Amino acid sequence: MRMQDDEGGATVLAALAMSALIAVVVMVIHVGSAVGARHQAQSAADLSSLAGAGALDRGMADACERARSVASRMSTELRECTIDEWDVIVTVGQPVFLGRFGMSDAIASARAGPG
Repeated sequence: MRMQDDEGGATVLAALAMSALIAVVVMVIHVGSAVGARHQAQSAADLSSLAGAGALDRGMADACERARSVASRMSTELRECTIDEWDVIVTVGQPVFLGRFGMSDAIASARAGPG
């Protein structure tokens, strides 16, 4: 066997290229997962604030409980619910798995009211 042969060089390059491609695909999947969780959190925040604003005429506790109920049904967690005059402001969190980076939360806020 002589060291001047190039046999197998293409195999090594192909293996490196495949490894790089797989790493990029995994990264894109995790970014997509994070973006999807962020959109779900924002949708849950929007709907929760609207539901809370709709229930505000029954009192502040009912408004926040209604917002919590809607957030829960959308598989998110209501983090904060505040009332500012006739506006309901909510913050929700959606857990997202980021692979080797562990778990994180996609957090979104929304405000709804008559004005």
